[in-house]
Amino acid sequence: MNVFSSVILMFALLVTAPAYAAVVISNPTNGQTVSPDVQFVATANTSTCSKGVAAVGIYVDDGLNYQVNGTNLNTNLHLTSGPHRVVVVGWDYCGGATTAQVNLTVSGTAGVSVISPANGSTVGSPVAFSATATSSCPQGVAAMGVYVNNQLAYVANGASLNTQLPLGAGTQNTVVQEWDHCGGSTTAPVKLNVGGTTISDVQAKSGWNQWGQLAPVYAICSAPCPGVTWSMNQHVSSVSLTGNATQFNIGGTTPYSDVLWSNPIIGQGNTENLTDSNHTLLPTLHNFVLDTYVFVTNLSVTQIIELDINMFANGVGMEWGTQCNHLGSGAWDIFDNVNVTWVPTSAPCNLNDNGWNHITIQVQRQPNNDLLYQTITVNGATYNINKTMAPFPVPSGWWGMTVNYQMDGDYKQSPNTTYVDKMSFTYW
Repeated sequence: MNVFSSVILMFALLVTAPAYAAVVISNPTNGQTVSPDVQFVATANTSTCSKGVAAVGIYVDDGLNYQVNGTNLNTNLHLTSGPHRVVVVGWDYCGGATTAQVNLTVSGTAGVSVISPANGSTVGSPVAFSATATSSCPQGVAAMGVYVNNQLAYVANGASLNTQLPLGAGTQNTVVQEWDHCGGSTTAPVKLNVGGTTISDVQAKSGWNQWGQLAPVYAICSAPCPGVTWSMNQHVSSVSLTGNATQFNIGGTTPYSDVLWSNPIIGQGNTENLTDSNHTLLPTLHNFVLDTYVFVTNLSVTQIIELDINMFANGVGMEWGTQCNHLGSGAWDIFDNVNVTWVPTSAPCNLNDNGWNHITIQVQRQPNNDLLYQTITVNGATYNINKTMAPFPVPSGWWGMTVNYQMDGDYKQSPNTTYVDKMSFTYW
């Protein structure tokens, strides 16, 4: 509090009501226990100053928090939890002032709300952390962070947090913490079991298949495929995070035609000694995370970028299809297997142009083989999807899992190039 405010307050507290004015506080009442957001209602009047009351103000613990011209006051103030001494002051035009006092106790609630992951859950790495915080501090929450095994792993300014953290396999003790502008802090512990097997650098592995899909039927065709052209160049270092990126190119003459690249990472067609020939691995798998970085060279001609996880076992087909519908809905879509259609979500498709985009898809196979779309994380922002789709029938001989990357052409089938790096697939 500055010297002027101190002098005003001391002067106000020494003046008696009959000499200058009267202040009446109608809300809150003296001794009341209130929530952090307190409504103050008061009036001031005078019979000794012919010009009337000039202003009314509120002091909280000797600090001026609010002032309004006129005779009436009606406002909300956010107070920290605990006891407070509140003085309402009325100033008249003749230089006089008078006061009324109430003593309050604020029983505020503050804390951290963790949206994901759930405490005690089993997750794959990287782990998507999403949380919000509230504080009884009038200035609010300053920052939030994540501790992993007592080591600070991430900090974000403000009252929300969305990030992904790579965690090692096994039990991990994490804590999400908030710090407010008043020096206070609250925490929420999140104990996790990090499981799963990760296949790294999928973009650089052998076994990729590639096809064109001509609009408007989108039937699969192999090269040469009149109307759509494509190429794939692996082990690129010029535009790369690791020196081992893959370049994907599309073009052609038929508008809105697509190109699909697919790698059989488990089962039939796998080239990395993970064929699951005895059919013992796939039945045990229920959780999948596809994590990758995509460099967009020209967002203005990037119609759609699609990332899929496919599973085929025991005559059941499951396609967790996700697409960034950039020039269409502007949102992320998910695939409805039964109706063979895309369903928009509320997750916006915000990509960096001429830069890298970190994308993570987390999905789950339910006990009845329904497909659960859990989260989509883009450049640090996690969107909770939580939508379930039914599977579809496939030939009984199909057995395996694939990861797909697809680029869709725009209305001119403009030439377009993207790069993919650090693509990993985690399963458990």
